[in-house]
Amino acid sequence: MKSMIRGALLALCLGLLVPVQAWANGGVCPRPPVGSEIAPPPDLFSVNGTLETSLNYYTSVDDEGRTLFCFVTTDGKLSPTLHVNPGDRIKIHLTNMVPAAPLGRSEKVSNDTTVCGNANMTDTSVNIHFHGLNVRPTCHGDEVIRTLVNSGESFDYNFSVPADEPPGLYWYHPHVHGISSISVQGGGTGIIEVQGIANIQPAVSGLPERFIVLRDEPRIGDLSGKPNLRPVPNWDVSVNYVTVPFPDYQPAIIKMHAGTQEFWRVANAAANTIMDLRVKYDGVDQPIQIVGYDGVPAGSQDGTRQGVLVTQTGALLPPASRVEFIVAPPSADVKSAVLETESIDGGPADDTNPTRPLAQIQLTDGPTGLPHVAKRNGPPNKQRFENLVNAKVTAKRVLYFSETPSIIAGQPKSRLAEPVNFYITVEGQFRQLFSPDNPPAITTNRGAVEEWRIENRSPEVHEFHMHQIHFLVQEVNGVKIPEDQQQFYDTFQVPYFNGKGHYPYIKVKMDFRGAVVGDFVYHCHILDHEDGGMMATIRVLPKAP
Repeated sequence: MKSMIRGALLALCLGLLVPVQAWANGGVCPRPPVGSEIAPPPDLFSVNGTLETSLNYYTSVDDEGRTLFCFVTTDGKLSPTLHVNPGDRIKIHLTNMVPAAPLGRSEKVSNDTTVCGNANMTDTSVNIHFHGLNVRPTCHGDEVIRTLVNSGESFDYNFSVPADEPPGLYWYHPHVHGISSISVQGGGTGIIEVQGIANIQPAVSGLPERFIVLRDEPRIGDLSGKPNLRPVPNWDVSVNYVTVPFPDYQPAIIKMHAGTQEFWRVANAAANTIMDLRVKYDGVDQPIQIVGYDGVPAGSQDGTRQGVLVTQTGALLPPASRVEFIVAPPSADVKSAVLETESIDGGPADDTNPTRPLAQIQLTDGPTGLPHVAKRNGPPNKQRFENLVNAKVTAKRVLYFSETPSIIAGQPKSRLAEPVNFYITVEGQFRQLFSPDNPPAITTNRGAVEEWRIENRSPEVHEFHMHQIHFLVQEVNGVKIPEDQQQFYDTFQVPYFNGKGHYPYIKVKMDFRGAVVGDFVYHCHILDHEDGGMMATIRVLPKAP
C-alpha cells in the first residue's frame, strides 16, 4: 500500500525549477523514444587501480510531465557503468545541480554532531549508496544515515573496493531517507561491475555481454473513458530508460545474433516494482543459466572459488536485486521472442505488478555493438563469504515487518507523509519508525556469525535488504534449502501474511567476519516502505578481545 501524494507534491515543487527548454525529451536527463532499441549504458573503467570521476546530479521533466533525475559526468555520460576490480579505489566528486525547491522543507537530519556533509535535509538533498559493495560505512564511504549533499554543494566519495569482493553486478543510487523512492523512480541510478567473473565462472568467458537496467516511473497511461479490462500497474517500467508504457506496453527492442549465446547482466533498479523475469519464445519459457545473484557468483563461496551454473526458467527480482545469466537467442522460425515480467501476487495491500512485456528480441545480421567478457586472466580472488555455511552461529535473532495506518484522530499529518507507517522490529523491542537519532536496534561484534529469522506480519510482501554485507538464505517459510543450493543475496523477498497460520519468514545467516565495523542500516527495499519508516540501524563493534 503506497501513497502517490508525496511524489506528486514533490514533483510539483521540482517542476517549478525546470527551465522550459528542459521539457523536450527529458532535457539534461534524456530518455529514448518508446519502442527504441536499448542502448548499453556508457562505461567508466578504473585505471591503474583507481576509478576517478565527477558526477553532477540533475533534474528535468520529460514530455509526459514526469520528474526525472540523473547522474551525469562532466563530459556528458548519463548514468555511467562503473567498472572496477577487486581492491580498486573509487573516487567520485559529486555535485548537486538540482535547485532548491521553492516550496520545500528543510529540517535538521539528526541531533548527532557526526553529520557528513550538510546537517539539514531538504526535498532536493542527495547522496549515493553503493548497493551491495562490502565497503566501509563511514563519511566519504558508503554512509547513508547522515550524509547529505544539498543544492549547489559538492562532496567527495573516496573508498576502496575490498580485495575479496565477489566479481559481479552491483549498483548505485540516492539513499536520502524520506525521498529515496522519488529519486530512484526518477532514474537517478547506475550500475557497478566488479570485474573478474570469468575467473570464477569460466562459462561466460568471451561471451557478448549485455547490461540491462530495469527501472520504474510514474504511470502516465490515460484511464479515462476506458473499461478496466486488465490489471492496472501502479508504475510504468523501462529498459535502459526505454519506457514500456501502460496500457499498450510497446516493448523495447533487443537485437541478438542467431546462434550466439549472450551473457545478460540484469539489475532491477526500480524503486517499488517487483519483477519476475522470463524469456519466452512463442509463449514458452526458455531455460536460462544463472551465473550470479546480487553480485555473488552462484555456488562460489564454498572455499574452492569456483562457481556453478543454475538452470531455471525465470528469476524473481525484487527491487534492488540483480541476476546474471547466459541466454540463447531464438531460432529463425520463432515468431515471438520476448523478455517479460510475470504478474506478482504481493498480497492484498501490495502494488499491482501485472504481466507485461519488457523487450522484443529480434534476430539481426548486423553488429550488436556488445563488448565481450574478458577471458580468464588469473586465479580467482579470495572470496568474502567463504565457508559461511559451516561457520558456528554466535547469536540468533527474530525480526519482523509490520505496518499500521498513520492517520490518527487529532494528530497532524505531514505534508509529505505516507498514509501507512512501516516498521521493521527486533522481537522484544518497541516498534518505531526509522530516525537517524534512534539507537541501534542491533549491536554485534566483528567476527560474529548470526542467524536471523525475518518474519512478515503484514498483508503485503516486503523485500529485506542488508547494507554492507550479504546473507546466506537457508530457509523460506518452513522449507529448508539444501546446503549445496544455498545462495548469497543482499535483497530477498519475505512472503505476505494471509491472516492464517504462522507468519511467513525467511531464515538467513549473517556474516560479520569481514572488515566492516560501524553503523549501517537494513530495511525493506520497496522504497516507499523504507521512506515510510521500515528501516533500522545495526552497529558492528570491533572484534571482542
